[in-house]
Amino acid sequence: MNKSLALLTAALFLAGCQNLSPRTEGDTPPATETPPAQVDQQPQVYGSFSQETLYELLAAELAGQRNRFDIALGNYVRQAHETQDPAVAERAFRIAEYLGADDAALDTALVWAKTANGNLDAQRAAAVQLARAGRYDEAMQYMERALQGQGATHFDFLALSAAETDADTRAGLLQSFDRLLKKYPDNSQLVFGKAVLLQQDGRPNEALTLLESLPNANKDVAPLLLRARLLQSLGRTDDALPLLQKGIKQHPDDKRLRLTYARMLVEQDRLNEAKSEFSGLVQQFPDDDDLRFSLALVCLEGEAWDEAEVYLQQLVERGSHVDAAHFNLGRAYEEQHDIESALIEYDLVGAGNDYLPAQMRVTELLLAAGRTDEARARLAKARDSQPDYAIQLYLIEAESFANQNQGERAWSVIQQALQQFPDDTNLLYTRAMLAEKRGDLAQLERDLRQVIARDPENAMALNALGYTLADRTTRYGEAKALVEKAYQIKPDDPAILDSLGWVNFRLGNLAEAERLLRIALLRYPDAEVAAHLGEALWAQGKQREARDVWADALKKQPDNAILRATIKRLTGSEKP
Repeated sequence: MNKSLALLTAALFLAGCQNLSPRTEGDTPPATETPPAQVDQQPQVYGSFSQETLYELLAAELAGQRNRFDIALGNYVRQAHETQDPAVAERAFRIAEYLGADDAALDTALVWAKTANGNLDAQRAAAVQLARAGRYDEAMQYMERALQGQGATHFDFLALSAAETDADTRAGLLQSFDRLLKKYPDNSQLVFGKAVLLQQDGRPNEALTLLESLPNANKDVAPLLLRARLLQSLGRTDDALPLLQKGIKQHPDDKRLRLTYARMLVEQDRLNEAKSEFSGLVQQFPDDDDLRFSLALVCLEGEAWDEAEVYLQQLVERGSHVDAAHFNLGRAYEEQHDIESALIEYDLVGAGNDYLPAQMRVTELLLAAGRTDEARARLAKARDSQPDYAIQLYLIEAESFANQNQGERAWSVIQQALQQFPDDTNLLYTRAMLAEKRGDLAQLERDLRQVIARDPENAMALNALGYTLADRTTRYGEAKALVEKAYQIKPDDPAILDSLGWVNFRLGNLAEAERLLRIALLRYPDAEVAAHLGEALWAQGKQREARDVWADALKKQPDNAILRATIKRLTGSEKP
């Protein structure tokens, strides 16, 4: 094949690339994506191809135009290896990357880097793909080649990609960073990448110290953001906020800095300032509905109901965050005691994350208003219209009746639900809890044992049965075995720690009971846990300390029946 024909073919390739896009006509590519036809900043130089190669590449372009991306990618990958041509390899890589074909992207990036040893983009592409594949040592080698070429490298991606790896891998990467830093001590991207890795490794102080050593630590956006987040993680938000303020003055149009600053203000409960920041962001980026939704939520948090309603109605009109907007409009009307408007908004919430919370609010509002028949009718209609949510809707109905101290209605609902879904473990567990309130321990045990038979690792059911046996029977050995199994599954669950402490108390292991109950109360300062710890202390003659524990719990939960009953039983008084 002659050279002129090869160049003509190359031109055809570049023109044909415009159709290699897996989208329907009229779609707008995301801002972060670059279609393969637009990635090349410099004209490609192709080698002379055989007739077979030319045929495969032309077939690939035609396949791409007909949305047969499997053929297009396959042909290009094959020819990248066959020809060892850097332009063909790059084209294959760009297509693979655009289509999200990770294996092919790694394969062709390595061919491209090998055949274009002086091309910094090729070396970076290989490094990134190797990092994505978890081959970090090799990735660092390609990154070093990019450094040697004085290219702008992005070591933060390499560090971030290692976040979920094991400690040994992270330690090895840190050694690689240190080795490169000895050669290139002034490379800010390298320093920043190491700081990211230190953060991921749970070493925020070291990461912060390293970042502060950067010459442009107060100028570049990425190090500024990382420093602010590190300060926040160390409980130094008061230092992070002025740092971000300075950054915003230097980069007034940077959305990331302003958004991070606004969110920190929310976390500090400085809602008026946060509202001002989010309002400014919405004015600066009027098409960003995520910002508009955040502003609405800040207004709700600050009880600026009218402003919140304006932004939420805008979202509905713009067709963005529609269900969440209706749900939060319902919240706003409910807070203003406009129950009918709240019900209308909750009814407009469609299937999705906000659907069940909306149904819960509707049910509780109606039951509180004594409109029981209406609540039941609405839930029945919802189960018919949204059958995928039927079980959850039954649970909402039963729980709402239970919360209104209508135990018999709750029992009737759960019985009806189990006739329709007899094997559902959530329904069985709920009936067990209702049975306990009815004093029907036999039914409770049958249901929980059925749940455990179906799901032996169900820590919640194991704990509930074990606690009940310890609290309401003398079957302490069985109780301990059940709770210990739950503890093995979820050792950090404070409810399970409380149960384990209570079982040990029942068995007379008072010191162990006290130890476990102290941990449980520290993690979950609940009145019932406080009642248990106080009783364990009382039994050891530590009455003064027990009274202090109870008094502190009463301040937070003065109406807790279990706590008050414990105090009266042991002290003879309703006050500790």
